[in-house]
This record gives sequence, structure tokens and C-alpha cells, in this order.
Amino acid sequence: MTIVFTGGGTGGHFYPIIAIAEALSDLVREEHLLAPKLYYLAPNPFDEKALFENGIAYVAIPAGKMRRYFSLQNVTDAFVTFAGIIRAVIVLFRLYPDVIVSKGGYASVPTVLAARLLRIPIIIHESDAKPGRANLFAAKFATKIAISFESAAEYFPKKVRNKIARTGMPIRKALTRIEKEGAQQYLELEKDVPTVLILGGSQGSMRINEAILSSLPTLVSFANIIHQTGEANFKNVESVAQVVLAKNPHANRYHPLNYLSEMALQRAAGVTSVVVSRAGSGTIAEIGLWKKPSILIPIPESISHDQRTNAYAYSKTGAAIVIEEKNLTPNLLASEVRHITGDTELAKRMGAAAEGFTDPDAARILAREVLALALAHES
Repeated sequence: MTIVFTGGGTGGHFYPIIAIAEALSDLVREEHLLAPKLYYLAPNPFDEKALFENGIAYVAIPAGKMRRYFSLQNVTDAFVTFAGIIRAVIVLFRLYPDVIVSKGGYASVPTVLAARLLRIPIIIHESDAKPGRANLFAAKFATKIAISFESAAEYFPKKVRNKIARTGMPIRKALTRIEKEGAQQYLELEKDVPTVLILGGSQGSMRINEAILSSLPTLVSFANIIHQTGEANFKNVESVAQVVLAKNPHANRYHPLNYLSEMALQRAAGVTSVVVSRAGSGTIAEIGLWKKPSILIPIPESISHDQRTNAYAYSKTGAAIVIEEKNLTPNLLASEVRHITGDTELAKRMGAAAEGFTDPDAARILAREVLALALAHES
């Protein structure tokens, strides 16, 4: 049995693939099946360590982006995608997998088209409330379509909606668990003070970083701040924070980190009172599993077509407050954080609303569908 994963370009596309692979491994072991051969086809491996740990072989397939604005690169990238399709046909013909699992994104297009040409079954998973163009295109010939947000179904053509099922967002096993024990010591947090977790996405967010730095004296006056800055922004944020908090008696409450490891994220989530975050679908799903109230600051729609839709779809549950980036000011951010951390009943209601949003079994549900389709094709 051979299974191929494709999609990528961002952690939101890549890490759900890892979650499905983890669940596949569990199911194969439980049902005493032969372990399938797993491959990941994309322009780059994204996280080689995660691929290696899950027994997934990487095969490079070039793919060009199709930008939503006029650019000569759209022309040159069309040739890159064409080359990728040829390469994918050769690779898939050699591997001849039993099923393709696509997470969408420009990186998936060559492999999905090659799978279509070779009549290989395809399962697509759409993470966002508003589907991307790659998945909308692939839906026409996909065998199964899985979605995370119920509202995503209405964007797909009516003739394919009988293939759609809401499975939720696959989350890596490590991030479905939070750890409260030892978190304060591990993260060096002050006791008996609320903790705010700032997540700017895998690369960090300069806009959120600026708002945090400007509101830092106010924030540390009532809370611990765990701030994921992004690798490229860390040194600048750290140096500015040292100046801003130079004579502040609560300077030790601020904890900037360039990156949060799985262990650090588990522990931060365990003690966090409120999460301030971008609105990527994977991050929203994790916050939902943690049962934490959140303040979502989506990337503007002119840059990202999905985050604003994600944020408002999630906020309808009552689990989050949305602040548009154009309205983001230090005073507003600090005020909203103080409001949630200072109102125990509000925080409880928001946490309870978050609880039902993410299905912790999403990866397992998808893995079971992948296995069933692969076994049917193999026979």
C-alpha cells in the first residue's frame, strides 16, 4: 500500500499532513496491517525532521504560484507548474500510489493534476472557511472532500457537495494535549498573574509585534506575556522591549521567544488565560482544543483571502473577539486583553464555546478514510 501526500508552502498546509500520518500509523498498528509506504510531493520538504520522524519520504516536485494580482512571474511560474506536472506524472507512474491526499495550496497542483491523468483516487482537505483555488479546482475530480469549517461547503460546486464531509482540522497528537504541571517553572512565569500567549503565525507578525511592544508597559502591569515573535523579528523585538521596559518593575513578566517548540507550546497553552493570534485555520483549531478564549487579528483580505473569513466564522461561536488589523491600536489591544483576563465569567463562556469547535479525532477520521480508499484501490 502506497499513500502520497501533497500540498504545502505554509505550516497550515504541512502540519495537518503530519497529523494524518501519525493517525495512519496508529490505525495500522491497531488493525495489524502492513505499514504503507508514505511520500510527500512538494517543491520543498518544509520540515524534514517531521517527515523523517513519521517515515515519510520526500520527493521534489516544482510548482509555480498563481498570484491574485498582475505579475510577469505568473507567466514564468506557469512554465514551472507545467514542468512540475510532467515530473509528477513520472514520479506517480513509478510509485503508482493507492491514494493521493492533498491539502491544497499552489504546491499541490502538479501532483493533483498528474493523479487525475493517471486515474489515482484523490482526497482533498480544506482547512479554511473559504476554500483556496487549488482545492476548488481539484474538487471537480476528487473522490472525497473533507472540510474544517461548515461554511466552506457552500463555496464548492453543487454537483460535488455529496462528496463533502466536515471532519474538522487534523492536529498533531502532541498539540492535542496541554500541560499545566511545571509550566510556570519551565516558562519562568510569575504566579497568581494571568498569562497572555501571543502567536503571530509560523513566521511571526510584524504588525502584531509592533502593537505588543507599544502596549507592553500596560500589559505587563497585569499579566505575564509569552510572545512568539518569529525568527526574523526576534532580535529587534527583544532589543526594543529592553528599552521600553528598562525601568519597569514588571519587566520580568515579558517573555519573547523566536519559536515555540511543541513542549513549550503545550505548557504555554496549559497556563494561558487568553490567546492573541493570527487567524490561520490550524492555529484556530489548536486554540479550540485548548478551550481558551482568544483575540484574533486576521491578515488583511488583500494579502490573505482566508484568515478574515476564518476569524469571523470562529467568532460566531462566541469563543473569540476579532480585531481587524486596520483597527489594531495598542490601547484597544490592551483593553480587550484586560477585559477578558479580568472577567472570569466571560473567560469561562468563551472557553466553553471554543470547546466544541475542534474535533480531536479529525486526524483519525481522515486517516480511516484514506486507509479505506487505499485498500479498496489496492484490491
